[in-house]
Amino acid sequence: MSHSSNLISYSPPEIQQALARLGLRLRAHRMRHGWTVKEMAARLLCSPTTYRALEAGKPGTSVGLLINALWLFGQIDTLESVAPAPVDQMAGRRVRMRAGHAGTGLIREDERDF
Repeated sequence: MSHSSNLISYSPPEIQQALARLGLRLRAHRMRHGWTVKEMAARLLCSPTTYRALEAGKPGTSVGLLINALWLFGQIDTLESVAPAPVDQMAGRRVRMRAGHAGTGLIREDERDF
């Protein structure tokens, strides 16, 4: 069984459904522009098979390819609504650790659930 087959078989149904809906939205944008799969793949510098996998919601498809597709459709700004950072956190803030000290913002050993 291939790696991507493993991903899809172990993904919760919610993930599979979200990927399928995303693929349908990409297909709708492509069709609105009047582009074929082959033309879209050429624009993204990938094979038609790879682009079809993106539209099919395959979980192993590159996120970079997805972002490039969104850019081609003029939808790059929609990424801002994906996993927004909590208001009370600064997403770009880096945490520095001093030698011998556990830094704030780090997951302690007793907090790990895996």
